[in-house]
Amino acid sequence: MSDETIWLEGTISIEAALRGKCREVTAVYVQKGNGRRWERRVANLQRLTSQAAVPLQLVDEAFIAERVTGQSHGGVVAAAGPRQFVPLDSLSVGKERPFVVMLDGIEDPFNFGQALRSLYAAGVDGVVVRPRNWFTAAGVVARASAGVSEQMPIAIAETAELAADTFRSLGLRIAATSNQQAVSLYEANLIDPLFLLLGGERRGVTRSFLAQADLILQIPYQQPNFQQSLGVVASAAIVAFEVMRQRAHV
Repeated sequence: MSDETIWLEGTISIEAALRGKCREVTAVYVQKGNGRRWERRVANLQRLTSQAAVPLQLVDEAFIAERVTGQSHGGVVAAAGPRQFVPLDSLSVGKERPFVVMLDGIEDPFNFGQALRSLYAAGVDGVVVRPRNWFTAAGVVARASAGVSEQMPIAIAETAELAADTFRSLGLRIAATSNQQAVSLYEANLIDPLFLLLGGERRGVTRSFLAQADLILQIPYQQPNFQQSLGVVASAAIVAFEVMRQRAHV
């Protein structure tokens, strides 16, 4: 395999990659076994790999062990190429009320994958990341996101400001989360087309971005003495599902 080979682990991640078609899957390897559960797993993968013209090979345990990083692979791995990203403006074009999120500065691939999982479940149209991102750890991200990372439309932007400029020109409001001069998430109008920046665990959102945002959102707490920020995984879920809730009544 080439130096750019990415190893995906587990049936869920691999099936998502085969369906999502955002990267080339060159081969799928299944550890030899027996029993009905093993036969069902092989049958499902054989159907998908056959449709995608991807070879499926039965291998021994040692082959799998040399290529995995975790214990949740279930005896299935796939060799794949680098992820293909979509044009930035394609995330909103053709959508009635586009909702696009940029994940910036997340320092852990598991958190990145978990955030993607929540955003996808809430119906986000696409995600923006910087050129240096966690797709270099595709196996971890795919497992943490339950395969969502292989199906969510994702685009690249050099900076959050450039992404905001693009989406503002396409008619989206620019939003971010902060506790400074912010409106409660539950009082804001989130029905209009929206581009939301979610900052990472340490750096958060820069002041320069907040200064040019149309909407600054704050997640209210029930505990008045709690002064800490929520992590990006929780923030992503809370905001995205509130957008979903509001739009469900339109």
